[in-house]
Amino acid sequence: MGISNPDEESAQSIRPISRFRYNSPLVQVCLIGVVCFCCPGMFNALSGMGGGGQVNHDAANNANTALYTTFAIFGILGGGIYNLLGPQVTLLSACSTYVLYAGAFLYYNHYQHQTFAIVAGALLGIGAGLLWAAEGAIMTSYPPPNRKGTYISIFWSIFNMGGVIGGLIPFVLNYNRGNDATSVNDGTYIGFICFMSAGALLSLAVLPPRLVVRDDGSRCTNIKYSNVTTEVIEIAKLFSNWRMLLLMPASWASNFFYTYQFNNVNGALFSLRTRGLNNVFYWGAQMLGSVGIGYVLDFSFQSRRRRGFFGIGLVALFGTVIWAGGLANQLTYSKPKTVTLDFKDSGRDFAGPFVLYFSYGLLDAMFQSMVYWVIGALANDSETLSRYSGFYKGVQSAGAAVAWQIDTHKVSFLSQLIVNWSLTTAGYPLLALLVILAVKDDNKAEEGPPKDVALPSFDEASGGVAKPN
Repeated sequence: MGISNPDEESAQSIRPISRFRYNSPLVQVCLIGVVCFCCPGMFNALSGMGGGGQVNHDAANNANTALYTTFAIFGILGGGIYNLLGPQVTLLSACSTYVLYAGAFLYYNHYQHQTFAIVAGALLGIGAGLLWAAEGAIMTSYPPPNRKGTYISIFWSIFNMGGVIGGLIPFVLNYNRGNDATSVNDGTYIGFICFMSAGALLSLAVLPPRLVVRDDGSRCTNIKYSNVTTEVIEIAKLFSNWRMLLLMPASWASNFFYTYQFNNVNGALFSLRTRGLNNVFYWGAQMLGSVGIGYVLDFSFQSRRRRGFFGIGLVALFGTVIWAGGLANQLTYSKPKTVTLDFKDSGRDFAGPFVLYFSYGLLDAMFQSMVYWVIGALANDSETLSRYSGFYKGVQSAGAAVAWQIDTHKVSFLSQLIVNWSLTTAGYPLLALLVILAVKDDNKAEEGPPKDVALPSFDEASGGVAKPN
């Protein structure tokens, strides 16, 4: 056991007077939401246009394959790196790679060379692994145990507002270019770069968990920073952790469908300006989906396990209906349409595919928020949850890397839909089993309360020199 800090002990005995303090879980979750609004939110808008806004999807497909390959590795390692470096260094390094990626597509708009985009994609995979491990640890460990669903929905709404605003950028800047325009203009990429740069700077304002105080006066965790040996051992254990094995199918499926939805629905059916408009509603639907499922997972029943079962069942029902609608739509075409649908010119033909694409966004948020809620119910401390979240993002990204290459190899649209539907469906019963075996009704995780351990920490004023308490 480490030496206790009297300042921290006294802080825990005093109930904070406002939940809107800078060091409150609510403010910190909102802050990481704004960082993700600026970086992955804008990335989602860029990817959601299909082919990264280019007429030829090969560059974006290959860049995304490189991205999700490195993401798969660093997603798993990211939790350990976060535990070593803390949120500020981890997030600043991560956010910088998003800026480089958008810059690579600005370069590609002029020179049509894939190499820069692919290298930038690989570097972004490293950054994204770090960012999402940090985000997962913050979002699942900072909130009080009985309000994790609410905080997840708050984060998800702020984050996906980035996709909404990001969707407006190509819509507005390419509005008057007509239906013949096939690639977005330079201003679109420059707009993304500006937002991503702002997110990198904002990441410096995120507090480490030991400085965040809940409304009841408790701190999120008493662990400061870990060490390399501990993280290597603990990350290796994840691959034999039965909780993570049950989580794996849902993790694999949770980004697999993006390739199909972005390239083969939005990219294949709609005009360039309409794709931007569609993304506004796709990511807007995610805000609605996250708020709805967050309410269900926190307030539908007194029993936490019962809330989990009900939430999983509700998402499974929505998923079945939406993918069935996707199948009906997919049977009407087998390759990109020569005459694309436009929100102004296509009349009623536009309505059905538009509602379907909106519904895909709704389902995505419900599915991922549900998985995050389950992860958050498995433990309470930031150290453990950063590893769990990193594992989730690593497996998720491995699935995405495979999905982008499936599309590059011209697998039929119908086959891609069937695989996506099957993968998401396979995750539901295993998540329910995980709730049965691992989620407790008393809001106490199996791992027990936060550990009172004082490990060497990076002193913010010393430039990262490790020093004991």
